[in-house]
Amino acid sequence: MSDTCSHTKFVIPPPSIPSVAVKGIDARFPVRRIFCVGRNYAAHAREMGRDPDREPPFFFLKPSDTVLDSGVSVPYPPQTKNFHYEIELVVAIGVGGWDIPIERALNHVYGYAVGIDLTRRDLQLAAREQGRPWDWGKGFDLSAPCAPLQTVAQIGHPGNGRIWLAVNGAVKQDSDLSELIWGVPEIISCISQSMTLAPGDLIMTGTPAGVGPIVVGDRVTGGIDGLGEIDITIT
Repeated sequence: MSDTCSHTKFVIPPPSIPSVAVKGIDARFPVRRIFCVGRNYAAHAREMGRDPDREPPFFFLKPSDTVLDSGVSVPYPPQTKNFHYEIELVVAIGVGGWDIPIERALNHVYGYAVGIDLTRRDLQLAAREQGRPWDWGKGFDLSAPCAPLQTVAQIGHPGNGRIWLAVNGAVKQDSDLSELIWGVPEIISCISQSMTLAPGDLIMTGTPAGVGPIVVGDRVTGGIDGLGEIDITIT
């Protein structure tokens, strides 16, 4: 384990700690890792050409420094001609654990937020067809916009409620959290059976049907009942 004490010397300046805002307080939530759940709404699985049967969930990761706040401009990324939005419920882990039982999983949650999994779809699909990792399609710079977290003490644990996304005011995704194939407790438990979850981890829980392209000049907004909204502009 690396030494992170204040007297440690580094050969280059250490990177800053990625973080997301927390509603109602000045302090921010430090981001350690970003886990993402693939095809976790049945209708989205179908639109991606996959069977929505309840198979075990699968995951991919985004680098922690892909996170950015709501209200900012996002540059159209390089090497893509098919840049997509995906609205998602974000779960913030406040208490770590290994092999967490489903019935105790929510005890590990600090809070929730609205997020967008930005995707270079052409690169993702090309990688999928070749049996290669999705990193270039999913883990590029500024690909994880996230609205301010709201704590469990503020809002409890949302199990249902509208989740939606609009481009230039036209609604493109419109579903309900109750449509998740794998709910938040199951997702937390499943991840923790493979990796030890730690405080600072974020989990993007999957997107509903209706994903599609965005271009320079588009304003992308979205929200989840009880969690507020997110707003970005593509430049």
